Amino acid sequence: MASDIDPQSGFRLPLPKREDLDDAGKRIFDETVPPGLQGPAGVLLYASKAGQHQQAFNKYLRFEAGFSPRIREIAILTAAREADSQFEWVQHEAIALREGVEPALIDIIRHRKRTHGLDETEATVIALGRETFGDHRLSAETFVKAKQLFGPRKLIDLVLLMGNYVAMAGVLTAVDMQLRAGQKPLLPID
Repeated sequence: MASDIDPQSGFRLPLPKREDLDDAGKRIFDETVPPGLQGPAGVLLYASKAGQHQQAFNKYLRFEAGFSPRIREIAILTAAREADSQFEWVQHEAIALREGVEPALIDIIRHRKRTHGLDETEATVIALGRETFGDHRLSAETFVKAKQLFGPRKLIDLVLLMGNYVAMAGVLTAVDMQLRAGQKPLLPID
């Protein structure tokens, strides 16, 4: 662990004490079960007002926007991969496996392999994330396919879901978020 990492928080800032937080921070603190504070929730204690909105937004996108758990986790893994977010990847690979995403499909995302032969919806979600967040340019072909599969509203929610994880990856990078004790890196990052 780097010398600027707080051993309790796992990132470059110590976890604030509950009594030092505003009401929004206290709610985040109280609603987060350890080791949850060693992760995005702990970082969001430093931006508690934004954090409560971010958590509500994330909850909507993950659980209320109408994506199957399988598609949701494929989208999140794709976003984590395009952002090279080791922390997000490690947390969500386990969730993806529990939601029935096959190891071979996870490996395609992890190693940025071709999606030829995958289910059309899965391949489109991966292409949408790779092009939008990796290439910074979405082809007309992928956009049309995603719009056909999801409709305009769900297409935008899907991009917002992935973008939310890419944005949090930036925050985790800034604070040099470490993996939790006992976790091993699962992404090959150059």
